Amino acid sequence: MKFISLLNKISPKLGIQGKIFLAFGLLSLLSIVTIASIVYMNMRETIKHNAVTSVADSIRQADESLNLMLEEIDRLNTVAVTNKNTVIDTVMSPSEEISYEWFQEQKRLTEFLSGLFSYKPYISRIAVIGLNGKVFFTGSPWIDRNFLDTKTMEFMLNNGERHAYFKQKGTSDAISVGRVIRYNRETIGVVMVDLKYDFIRNTYGVKPTADSILYVLDEQGELVYQSDSAPSSITPQMQQVIYGNAGTFQGAKEQKIDGKSFIVVSRRSEHTGWVTRALVPLDSLLSESVRIRNLMIEVSVIVFAVVLLGALQMSSRTTLQIRRLKTMMMRVKDGNLSFPKTEIKTKDEIGDLYRVFISMIDDLKRLMQDIRMSEQAKHEAELTALQAQIRPHFLYNSLNTIKYLAHLNGVPNIEEVSGSLIELMRSVLGNSNEFLTVREELDYVNCYVSIVKYKYMEPIPVHIEVEDDALLECRVLKLMLQPIVENAIQHGIGLAAKGGFILIRVYGERGDLMIEIMDNGPGIAKEKMYSILGDTGKDESPSRFSGMGVRNVHERIRLMYGEPYGIQLFSEEGLYTKVVIRFPQIDSVKQSPREVS
Repeated sequence: MKFISLLNKISPKLGIQGKIFLAFGLLSLLSIVTIASIVYMNMRETIKHNAVTSVADSIRQADESLNLMLEEIDRLNTVAVTNKNTVIDTVMSPSEEISYEWFQEQKRLTEFLSGLFSYKPYISRIAVIGLNGKVFFTGSPWIDRNFLDTKTMEFMLNNGERHAYFKQKGTSDAISVGRVIRYNRETIGVVMVDLKYDFIRNTYGVKPTADSILYVLDEQGELVYQSDSAPSSITPQMQQVIYGNAGTFQGAKEQKIDGKSFIVVSRRSEHTGWVTRALVPLDSLLSESVRIRNLMIEVSVIVFAVVLLGALQMSSRTTLQIRRLKTMMMRVKDGNLSFPKTEIKTKDEIGDLYRVFISMIDDLKRLMQDIRMSEQAKHEAELTALQAQIRPHFLYNSLNTIKYLAHLNGVPNIEEVSGSLIELMRSVLGNSNEFLTVREELDYVNCYVSIVKYKYMEPIPVHIEVEDDALLECRVLKLMLQPIVENAIQHGIGLAAKGGFILIRVYGERGDLMIEIMDNGPGIAKEKMYSILGDTGKDESPSRFSGMGVRNVHERIRLMYGEPYGIQLFSEEGLYTKVVIRFPQIDSVKQSPREVS
C-alpha cells in the first residue's frame, strides 16, 4: 500500500496500467538486483573462505609432512647420541689422526652413520663432530674441524639439548637438525643431520593462485623458505607483514599491502616453532568471480527485459476490463442509462464490480421511475392540500359567525360552546407545534369541559391544584390531558350519581413533572385496568377531538422520553380512578424535549 501511495505521489496522472507496469517493473528490478548482489557477495565470500581453507589445509599438511621427516631425523640423532661403543667411545678416543687406530675408528663410525643414512633420500648428510676436533660424516658436502667455528655449530651447542633446527646458507641449502652428545653430564660433541632443501621446496609448494607468495620463518625470524613467485626486493610494508610479529599472529585476515588487497594466512608449527605465512592476492583470487559477475549482469538484464514484457502484457490484460467498465460509467455520467452493455464474465473483483454496477443502474432506473411517480403524486397532493386549506378557515369563520349571532340574540350558552370549540380546533388544526406548556394544556381542558358540560345538562366540577406556578411553564406533548379528562368524564362522572368531580394536580417529584387526574367515579376493575396499558389490551374509545385514547397517550410519552415516563393507573371499584402522568421537567426556555432526550 505504501509503495502504491508513493507511485501516486510520483505520477498522479499515470493510469492504472502504467502504475501496475511501473510497480511490477521496479519491484522486479529491485528483486533481481538484490538477489544478484546477494549471490555475488556470497560467492565472493565463499571463494575467499575456500581459498583460506585450502591454503590453511595445505600449510597444515606441509607442516605435518615436515614434522614426520624431522621426527624420523630426531630418532636417528637419538640412536647416534645414545650409542656408546660406536659413537661416544670413538669421539672420546685418544687416538691421533693418520694412525691405524684412527682409521679403524673412522671406518667403524662411518659404517654406522652409513647404516643410518641409507634408504633416506631426503637426507643429504649425517655427521658427528666432537669438541676435540674429531669429525666423522657421510654424504655431502665435505665437512672438517673448521666447522667447530661456524654459527651452525654454535647454534647446535646452545639449542641442541633435545633437537635444534638451523637453516644453512651455501652452495646447497639444507635444514640442519642437530643434538648434542653428552657423557658424564658433559658435552663432548654434536650429531647433525642435513635435510635436503628440495624436500622443503616440494613440501611447501602451496599455490592457490599463480602469484601467491609463501614464506617460512624459523624461531629466530630468519627466512627458511620463500616461494619462487616471491619478489626479489620487498617494500617496508610487506616486510612488516612478513616478519613483524611472526610468532604471535595466527589465522587469516584481509590486509592491504602497498595499495593491493591480500589474504594473509599464518600458521605456527608446534613441533619446529616455524611460522608459515601465505599472501594470496584478492584480485587474482576473485578473477573468476568477476567473470561470473559480468555473466550475472547479462542474465539479469535479459530476465528483466522478459519480466517487463510480461508485466506489460499482464497489466494490459488486467486493465482491459477496467477500461470497458470505465466506458460504461462515462455513458452513465452523461445521463445515458440505456447504453449497450459490454458483458464482463470474469469472476474476480472487476467482475464483481461490473455486476454491482449493472445492479446499481437497474436500481437507479427504478428509483428514477419512482421519483417521477412521486413527483406526480406530490403535485396532485399539493393541489389537494391547496383545496383543503379553504376548509379550516371556512369552519373558523362559520363558528365565529355562530358565536356573533348567539351574542346578538342573547344566547350565552351557544356563544360559550362556539368559543370553546374554536379554541379546541385551533389547538388541533391551527397549532403545528408538537409541544405546549402545561398552562396551555389546562386551557384546552377547560375549553373541552365548557363544551361537554352541556351534554350532561349540569356543571362538571374540575378542580386544579398547582404546587408551583413555575410548573405551568414546563413543556409537554400536545393534547396529553384532554384524552384523560375525556375518559374521566365519560367513564367516571358520567356513570356516577350527582356530586361527581375531577381533581387535576400539578406538582414536581424528584426533578420530574407530575400531573395527576382523579375522579370519584365507579372505578375500574383490575383486569380492565391492566388491559388498558398492556400490549394485549384493547384501546379505549377514541376521543372525538384528538383521535387518541389513554394507551395512545402513554405510548406517545414512552416513544418521546422513554422509561420511566408515561402513565400509571390507580383505582378502587366504587371509590375513585386516578391517572398519574410523569414528564421530564423541561422549561419552555430550554431545549426542545426531543433534543434533551
